[in-house]
Order: sequence, then structure tokens, then C-alpha cells
Amino acid sequence: MQSQSLRDRQVASLEKILNLNHASPEPSTIHHDPAAANGLIPKATPILNSDGDPIWKVLVFDNLGRDVISSVLRVNDLRGWGVTIHLNLNSPRHPIPDVPVLYLVEPTATNLALINQDLAKSLYSEAYINFLSSIPRPLMEDFAAQIAEAGTAESISQVYDQYLNFVVAEPDLFSLSLGKETYWALNSANAKDEEIDTLVERIVSGLFSVVVTMGVIPIIRCPRGGAAEMIAAKLDRKLRDHILNSKDNLFSGQGQRSSTTGGTPSSRPVLVLVDRNVDLIPMLSHSWTYQSLVHDVLKMHLNRITVETPIDEENPAKGRTKRAYDLTSKDFFWSRNAGVPFPQVAEDIDTELTKYKDDANEITQKAGASSLEDLQTDNPNTSAQHLKAAITLLPELRERKAVLDMHMNIATALLKGIKDRQLDNFFQIEENITKQTKAMMLELLNDSSKGNQPMDKLRLFIIWFLSTEQEVSRADMERFEEALTKAGAENTALVYVKKVREVTRMTMMTSAPTQPAQQSTGGEIFKGFSSISNRLTGQLPGALGTNFENLISGVKNFLPVNKDITITKIVESLMDPTSASSSAIAKTEDYLYFDPRSANARGTTPAPSQARHQQASGIPGALGSLGPGTQASFGQRRQGFSEAIVFTVGGGSMDEYGNLQDWAKRTSAATGATAPKRRVVYGSTEIVNAEDFVVGELARLGQEDK
Repeated sequence: MQSQSLRDRQVASLEKILNLNHASPEPSTIHHDPAAANGLIPKATPILNSDGDPIWKVLVFDNLGRDVISSVLRVNDLRGWGVTIHLNLNSPRHPIPDVPVLYLVEPTATNLALINQDLAKSLYSEAYINFLSSIPRPLMEDFAAQIAEAGTAESISQVYDQYLNFVVAEPDLFSLSLGKETYWALNSANAKDEEIDTLVERIVSGLFSVVVTMGVIPIIRCPRGGAAEMIAAKLDRKLRDHILNSKDNLFSGQGQRSSTTGGTPSSRPVLVLVDRNVDLIPMLSHSWTYQSLVHDVLKMHLNRITVETPIDEENPAKGRTKRAYDLTSKDFFWSRNAGVPFPQVAEDIDTELTKYKDDANEITQKAGASSLEDLQTDNPNTSAQHLKAAITLLPELRERKAVLDMHMNIATALLKGIKDRQLDNFFQIEENITKQTKAMMLELLNDSSKGNQPMDKLRLFIIWFLSTEQEVSRADMERFEEALTKAGAENTALVYVKKVREVTRMTMMTSAPTQPAQQSTGGEIFKGFSSISNRLTGQLPGALGTNFENLISGVKNFLPVNKDITITKIVESLMDPTSASSSAIAKTEDYLYFDPRSANARGTTPAPSQARHQQASGIPGALGSLGPGTQASFGQRRQGFSEAIVFTVGGGSMDEYGNLQDWAKRTSAATGATAPKRRVVYGSTEIVNAEDFVVGELARLGQEDK
């Protein structure tokens, strides 16, 4: 049976919370449930009141609770579980005394005080309190004392630790939602020791929750030194203590996978922890896949984007308006095309529009109507025998059309961004970045016709500077900086990039393409989207079709070469060492090995702030080594895995997620139908787009080093 994705398991956990933590099916029937037998979380069904309706309730969350829910569930989903209204804990709220309340919040003193105020005011009938992570004992004791003093204990029906303090954006992509400053905090000499300690503890807590939700205890691998080793050691200790000290631990209950209770280490996933400095390029690169372009151009956050669309497609003079779109798991087009190169997405829009048109025509012809609109009117010419079937299919057809219209608007907005910023040119150059000479780079930076955003040129230059084998002298650097300044770029980030360059170059791994660049039969490597444009224009209404044709002409239609980036090569060397390159294996040969289930005890780990001052990495403020870890034996180094959780400390990128998914899909296909399919879950402290990373983190570090 296919294992559930991280999103599937998080949704199942949230639905159980919305169901007042009512387990379904009943425990007596669980052993008959094939899902439970395979370690899958059984599907819950809403518990009903005496009238047969779901129990109506109010949902109250803090900011993280809001982000956790909104990334995987929509308002209609909440209504299906009886949630009539959802509110932020920090907003003013009116009494609804006859309705129970569900709290989904972080266990902080501030949140507990607000909940206690609600109980004292009797805002709701009864409270079901769900903490996103485990509440510390001192906080719980303080909360209990406050409740006892106020005499509101009878208002509390449940208190649960839920281990859900992470946000899932795609089926196997998660973020700990720790903000866009974690890279700065872990690499800055100005970050306070207590801030570092708190940040590391929050990362460990988030990873513990991810592991609990996945229902399996991983083998942990990480490089020596830096934040990754500190987090690995603390997570190993936390998992080990939990297993030893809890008779009924979180990995032995319903929905947990059988390989956790025994089995060989290779039947469990490997958790690969790496520091962001292992490779900065994916944080800056211009990508050509649909999800990466949406993230870069349209600034996607929590699966939501805002797009400018015409108020009236037939009359552009009426102006434009902004529309927000949610890219959800129920969106068939996004699910299929998120990781696909953009030219193929445009082709698939064409295919789906044609299919929709054919299906709509077939239905209307059978029913004797001239259009879908006629089916909803009292048309005497409609055939009664086909009318019922046609009307049954109408909602599905309308939903398909709405999805395709949305993706047409998104594609149009992306094309405008691509054309204005010349992103296709930047991507093409970055595909062959090591072939660019100093003279070629200087010419490009000085060319005012190359894009309309200086940030794109700065990103391209940093990528080249981190990748090139050529010697860049001080005089060369001054010329490059002068050209960037003339182009309008703010160069403060380069101060830090120059410092981190040598460290990053030791861990980066360039990859030769496994296939040649796609070439057309006419000998041109690139060609316009003209053929797709011609077909689409005829299917789109009025001005939208013309606008799309104008945008699409001249944008290069090419597929990216198939190459693995640094983090993918690291993961391959740890998951499949027999197929990995010798250079990749050499980079991970010294990675530490932690097995929380092994009998070997661990000593206490020092606070992160104690390690940061050692500066083993050569970067001021960075965390150093924490003393001896666990050196992997030869057998452990050559051990293979079919599943991995990959976590970057200090920011993640959609490029890395897409590249890892491509590798897993490609290598799974190569192993044949009988071998276990490879699966990679990717996560980070925060998924950060390139502009935020340059301005908010690299430039801030550069300013400190001036």
C-alpha cells in the first residue's frame, strides 16, 4: 500500500482535532482496518449530535496555528467538521456561550493567559485545548494554578499536546515557520546567545513533531560542526529520552509505522541535516519550473498568491484588479504540473482547455442544448433523458473551468514577469554558469537591456562568483561592484558573500548534465512558444487571448538540463551510496551517525551558544563543533535507504525541493517495479525566496561586516 505523504498525515491529525480528538474508527475495529495495519492514519468521520449534524464549534488559533491550518485546509473543509467560525486568539472576540471552542495554539505564557481570560469570561461553553507542541511542565503547572484560582476547571474538557508545529506547503515539503532571519541569526556575531539557544530548541521541537507525525524514528546523519550537529545531537537525545521514559510512547500507537518498533535501520528513513552554507546557490537561482517561478515572481506564501487580472477581459480599458488564489492539493492542475518546466505547463493548459471544450460540447449535444448555460434554463428542446446526467456533470465541469481559468491568469502573470525581467535569459546563463568568463559577466552587468530588476543581476553575479574557478582579483571585484551599482543594485550582500565563498566552495558539488540540452530539429536550441500561442489564443476570450499571445511570443521554450544540485548529491550518497559519485561520497564520508534506538547512551550536549564562539567554520558568529560525535562505521556509511527527510538549517528553496523530487522519481523508475519507491521529504526553518534572502539576510550580514 502507498504510504501517506506528510501532508496526508498532518491533515488526518488536524481532522482528528476538529473532531474533538474523537478516534475513528472505534478501537475495537482498528485491527480490521487495512490502513491502520499498514501504519496509515485511519480516516476520521465527524461525530454527530442528536440531530445527525456535526457538532458545531468555534476554532481559535494563534498565528502559527492559523498558518498550519490554512496551508492544508480551506473554509469549506472546516465547515465539514462543524467549525462555524474561526478567530485569532489575539483579536477581540464576542461571547458565544452555547458553543464549544477548539484552541490550536503554541504553549506560551501569553497564549495561556489569554485562554484563561476566555474561561473566566465564559466566552464559550467548554474548551478543547490543543497545543501545537509539548507544553513544558513549569508552564503547565502555572496554567493549572491559574485555573484553580479562577475556578474554571469545569470549563475544560480536554488538554492535548498535538506535535503539529510545522507548516506543510506541498505533499512532502514543510517549514518550521521560524521567520526569514534564521540564517542571519545562526551566522551573525551580533545575535545574542539566548536567541541562538531558543532558535535551536525550536528547531529540535519542530523536527520532533515532524518525526512524530510521520510515525517513524529515523537514523540521523549530519556533517561535523555547525548548527546541524548541535540540532542532530539534541534531537537524538530528545527521541532517546522519549522512548526510554514513556511506556506508551508516541511511536507505538495507532497510525505509527511498524518499522519503528523493530526492523533494520534501512527500513527506517534517514534524516539528513545540513547547514545552509553547504550551498547558497539554490537560494538565489532563477528557476524554470512552475512552482519555483510562482514562488519567485508571484511571491507565494502559504500556498496563496495575488495576481493582477483585467476587470473585464473584453474591455481592457476598464483597468485591472488584484485576485488572490489558493494553490491547494485539490487543484488537479497544480498537483500534476507544480514541478514541471514552464513550457510544458503552457502546453498542458492547451490540452486541458481542449479536453474541457470537447466534454462540454458532448454533454450539450446529448442534452439538445446549444451551450452549458442553456442547461440551466427551461429550454423545451433539451432531451429529458440526457438532462439529468448533464446537470449531474455540470458542477465538475464548472470546477474544472474555474481551475483552468485561474492557471491561465497565473501563467499570464508569470509570462509578464518572465518577459519584463528576462528570466528565461538569466536561467539560460545560470545553466552554464561556469562557462561564463569575467569579460562576459561584466558585459552582461553593464547591459541596460537585460531585465528591469537590478536584483536579478545581483543574484546572477553571486551565483557566478560562488561557482567560478577563475581567480577574481580585488581590481576585478571593484569593476563588478561598479557595474552592479550602475545597474541600480545594492551591493552590501557582497561583503558577506566574499567572506563565506571559500567555505561554501568546499562543500558545493557541481554536476554534469545527465542529458544534453534539448535541441529543436531546425538546429536552434531555443524557439518561441508560437505553436502553443496560436492554439491557445483561439480558445481564450477577446483581449486575454491577444494579451497572452503578445506575452508568449519571444519567450524561450526550452527544457532545463537534467542535473543534480549539491543537496541532491549529498542525499544520494547517503541513501544510495552504490550509485553515488566518488566525489559525493567523499564529502559525506565524515558525516556523523545517530540512531536514537541504539543502546549506546549519549552524554549531555552543551548549549549552542557555547559552541558558536569556536568558529570552526571560519564564519564569525557561526556555530562551531561540539566535541566528539558518533563516527559512522563502514557498514553504516554504505547502508542504503528508500526514504529520507532532508532538512536545511537557515532557509530552504523550492529549487532544492523540486530537484530532490525529480531525483527520487527518476531513480525509483530506474530500480524497477519490485524495488521500494524512493521518497524524499524536504523541509527547512523557513522557505525563503531569493529577494528576501539577499535583502533580509545576506545584506544584513554584509552590513555588520563593513
